[in-house]
Amino acid sequence: MANETAVYTHGHHESVLRSHRWRTAANSAAYLLGELKPHMRILDVGCGPGTITADLAGLVPQGEVIGLDSEPGILEQARREAQARGLGNVSFTTGDVNALGYPDASFCVVHAHQVLQHVGDPVGALREMRRVTKPGGIVAVRDSDYAGFVWYPQIPALDDWLDLYRRVARANGGEPDAGRRLRAWAREAGFTDITSSSSTWCYAAPEERDWWGGLWADRTVQSSYADRAVEGGHATQDDLRRIAGGWREWAASEDAWFSVPHGEILCRVT
Repeated sequence: MANETAVYTHGHHESVLRSHRWRTAANSAAYLLGELKPHMRILDVGCGPGTITADLAGLVPQGEVIGLDSEPGILEQARREAQARGLGNVSFTTGDVNALGYPDASFCVVHAHQVLQHVGDPVGALREMRRVTKPGGIVAVRDSDYAGFVWYPQIPALDDWLDLYRRVARANGGEPDAGRRLRAWAREAGFTDITSSSSTWCYAAPEERDWWGGLWADRTVQSSYADRAVEGGHATQDDLRRIAGGWREWAASEDAWFSVPHGEILCRVT
């Protein structure tokens, strides 16, 4: 993003998109769905490969959804997703959450999933999201909270992974424990009508363990996150290989369980 002061820690390696493509409105935006009306115009900030965006478009058939992301390449995947579903009310474009290219009061809903944890000025981003939302409309934000991640069995390499990830993310200018801060950021941004909630992803079934453990094992050694961990002096290649092995060890355990908590806010614009 043009005015961004933080780096997107994960990058767009296949192991990252593997997790992004799994996301749906049902498993990642359930807190928002009861607010949607068929005619609404929605801006989906940080849309990635567009699976949530396409779901939202399906829920507002008389409305319009615009998916916005800073990475042009990923938008081609999003367009293919929408085309495969036969959706005619969704489009995708590049943009900057810090300086949205839309007039004031342009949207009924502005949505951002797993975005503010990667933004250098989350309060400023929320103000900009509010600017382009109509009076009576909603700014809806959901972010995970890494310090609240819980798993079993207690594999030491995963403790090292969590410590490393949080250090790398903060060195990149982000805040990995964003979920617990969303309400405070929204109040600082000037919102006064805020509904706060939380929800989790949980991975425990064999196929879920294989998927979650496998994508993090791959991400730990192959993605932009891995490059930044080494280049920033936070870890060595040997450290990353050991942590990746810990993920595979976790995934192989029949007792394995992993919970990812998220903070959520619905901010009504007044």
